[in-house]
Amino acid sequence: MAEGHPLARSGDELTLPEFVNWPTFPFEGDIRVKRLEEPVEVEPPRAGEGGVDCRQCAAPDEEYIWVDERWRVRALNKPSGLPAVVVLETRSHYDLGDLSNLLAAELGVLIVRLERAIRSLDNIARVHVNRWGDGSAHLDVFFLARPFGRLQLRGTFLTMWDDILPPISERQWRENLAFIAAYLAEYGGRALAEPPPLESWTL
Repeated sequence: MAEGHPLARSGDELTLPEFVNWPTFPFEGDIRVKRLEEPVEVEPPRAGEGGVDCRQCAAPDEEYIWVDERWRVRALNKPSGLPAVVVLETRSHYDLGDLSNLLAAELGVLIVRLERAIRSLDNIARVHVNRWGDGSAHLDVFFLARPFGRLQLRGTFLTMWDDILPPISERQWRENLAFIAAYLAEYGGRALAEPPPLESWTL
């Protein structure tokens, strides 16, 4: 890191970035930047590091909405503010850089296939695809559906808006997940998500 860079002077006052003035920024009012902490010498292990006590490895297929022999797709455990948020994971314990050429090629195909599945839901304008990698050592790729016409939700703050907005109905959430799972199953694997029973529909 070049000397004089703000990250090299963590005690300095940091200025607000321009994006706080963007129309997509979820917050308003007085905002200040947290003080940047000193860097640590050793980073803490991520969840499931080295495959030890890995939640994803131990999870049964029943916790997922679609599975095949090498990949699984799960949803959040309850409805959130967006029409759909799903996570693509490897079945075996890999991080992104560990993938073989075969798995890397399959990852690309599945990203496109999942994007198409989610975009096929009613009133979806865009699908955001995100991989962070700081929380879990097991590869997971997030897919977030941005509703059509909701221009304030565009861009990098969509994950924040998902936590801020009131959750969608459970019926709609389950319908959306069942549709995504069925779409993927058209190409192989097993759809495990089921739509809500008819008696739960509000007519």
